[in-house]
Amino acid sequence: MSEQRMDWTSHPPHVHPDYKSTVLRGPTKPLIAIDHRLSELTGPVYGHDSVGPLDADLTKNGQRNGEPLGERIIVTGRVVDEDDRPQPDTLVEIWQANAAGRYIHEIDQHAAPIDPNFLGAGRCVTDGEGRYRYITIKPGAYPWKNHYNAWRPNHIHLSLFGPSFTSRLVTQMYFPGDPLLDLDPIFNAVPEAARERLISSFAIDVTEPEFALGYVFDIVLRGPQVTPAED
Repeated sequence: MSEQRMDWTSHPPHVHPDYKSTVLRGPTKPLIAIDHRLSELTGPVYGHDSVGPLDADLTKNGQRNGEPLGERIIVTGRVVDEDDRPQPDTLVEIWQANAAGRYIHEIDQHAAPIDPNFLGAGRCVTDGEGRYRYITIKPGAYPWKNHYNAWRPNHIHLSLFGPSFTSRLVTQMYFPGDPLLDLDPIFNAVPEAARERLISSFAIDVTEPEFALGYVFDIVLRGPQVTPAED
């Protein structure tokens, strides 16, 4: 999304002082919009043809010796445009911490266990109705060093690719009722009127008996109800 098209009433600014790393890495000069060429608008999108049958089930795609630990959940929703038209064939990738709040990444060294049966990443492609669906484990909160006693709320990262590699959107999904939301500088960098669009909804009709709780998180790509995106 170019600077000319960015609606800052919905998206977070490049620099948000309470989110301290943005002060160091955010641009301070006006951005220059560069028009995309035909090859960029029609070029291949990474990953569509290689999505496997277990990629959308994070409780299975990382198994070695058993089930991952934690609360099993189902996350689903629709990807739509500003007129509620479904966006099929959209690659939706997710990554997240495990139930203890730990990522499998060398940078994450805080004192929480790594789950050997949980990779914390998956991908799927939306169907004809623009719908995606994941089975995963509810992520735990974790500490970060933005400020004293800082903790990130439970969240899942989402990345979407449309018809070309340049059409990427990155956002985060949060859970209803999380007490850490009011204290989180990343969540609060989003304009207040748009914050609720980042919080999923519990759905009993998505919940499967004796298996997993269900959450719905719809993603709107443009318009007045656009889902806030990370720059």
